[in-house]
Amino acid sequence: MNIFKIIDEFQKIDGDAVDRLEHATRRHFMNRIGSKLAAVAVPTVFASVVNKAYAQSAGAIDILNFALTLEYLEDEFYQKGNAAAGLIPASDKTIFTQIGKHETQHVAFLKGALGTKAVAKPTFDFTGKGAFATVFTNYNTFLTVSHALEDTGVRAYKGQAGGLMGDPDLLQYALQVHSVEARHASIVRKLLGAATGKPEIKSWITGKAGAPEAVYAGDDNKIQGGVDLTGLAGKSDAAITEAFDEPLTKEQVLAIAGLFL
Repeated sequence: MNIFKIIDEFQKIDGDAVDRLEHATRRHFMNRIGSKLAAVAVPTVFASVVNKAYAQSAGAIDILNFALTLEYLEDEFYQKGNAAAGLIPASDKTIFTQIGKHETQHVAFLKGALGTKAVAKPTFDFTGKGAFATVFTNYNTFLTVSHALEDTGVRAYKGQAGGLMGDPDLLQYALQVHSVEARHASIVRKLLGAATGKPEIKSWITGKAGAPEAVYAGDDNKIQGGVDLTGLAGKSDAAITEAFDEPLTKEQVLAIAGLFL
């Protein structure tokens, strides 16, 4: 394993690589690992040096603060919804109480990961500038907004995962939250479908069925990894779209969530 050849490759994609890898000179790196360190352990030590050097990068911090802003949004939304008298039926109250607890924990979790670099909580308008004026008085409206927020959040995390590949710790934080948000999205979709009498809104996504175009842009896509899956193994287009989820870019997410900011 030629450590210094690897450093050269880092330098090709990141001109500041050697500065980041402060122990990457031959002398400093070899002092760091020690002359008696077994050769088999060198890759592990080098990975630790690289991860430390690239952790908490400006890009990663920006992504987690983006996620934190969405979690602030959801946390306050469920706090207000759960506190609104007569809004949530008794049959569903336990579900939204638990979702609310999760969102509060997500905020604390991300703030803990970011430390002093965490952004402050913004002010929200849950009526969507008047589009959802009855959000905390009409249960179907509440479910509709919850549905949009949860599904947008799931695809937002997916869309930003690539930007955290250089920071394994922060990527782990994001993925831990992402999986829980996906469970929220599934149960909220089920509740909304039942409340509105729309069977096309299921616990999973079929194409773009049951949600605004902005939230499900691209979810009817049948090309994955450059391969057109249309007609694969006799499966319907609907079944193929159910098997994959499309990420949303930061710009797409802000276009949706911006309605509430």
